[in-house]
Amino acid sequence: MELTARSVRFSKTTLTELMIPSYANFGGKIHGGILLSLIDKVAYACASRHAANYCVTVSVDAVDFLEPVEVGDLVSLMASVNYVGRTSLVIGIKVVAENVRNGTRRHTNTSYVTMVAKGEDDKPALVPPLLLENEGDARRFLEAMKRKELKETYRNAFDNAKNRLDLRENKEKLAQQRCVLAWEQ
Repeated sequence: MELTARSVRFSKTTLTELMIPSYANFGGKIHGGILLSLIDKVAYACASRHAANYCVTVSVDAVDFLEPVEVGDLVSLMASVNYVGRTSLVIGIKVVAENVRNGTRRHTNTSYVTMVAKGEDDKPALVPPLLLENEGDARRFLEAMKRKELKETYRNAFDNAKNRLDLRENKEKLAQQRCVLAWEQ
């Protein structure tokens, strides 16, 4: 069954929430976990809108906190589908914090969340193709393809390197780090 392509515009989603004192850590900044939860929510809303199905989070990539978020800020998370596979979707999310008193807006992070659509039988479900309407849509699709390729390359390289690590050969490297070996080989 071939599904009709849906545009990036079709499922664009923005979630805006006021950062309240109960979201703050001991340093007075908003907990990263609060922001991660909001990222997951907006990714779900965007993905499920495109897929017309329940979607689950498979991975969250590139969560770099560029700026702190303060109590009282309005945080807007803008999500769009950047890429679709057969049953998966990559959602790009831009997070912006706004100080409403002085009108400043700060880009606090960009994240990429991979979701998988689930059918009524709880098995992965086919998602509609993505209709790329402009160069920006096409660029984000290609970037997502490249991130996927590099992620797989990294995973394979790290697995190979990890399997070849020998503690005896690397004891000197450990001695140069801020750690203490509490056993003798």
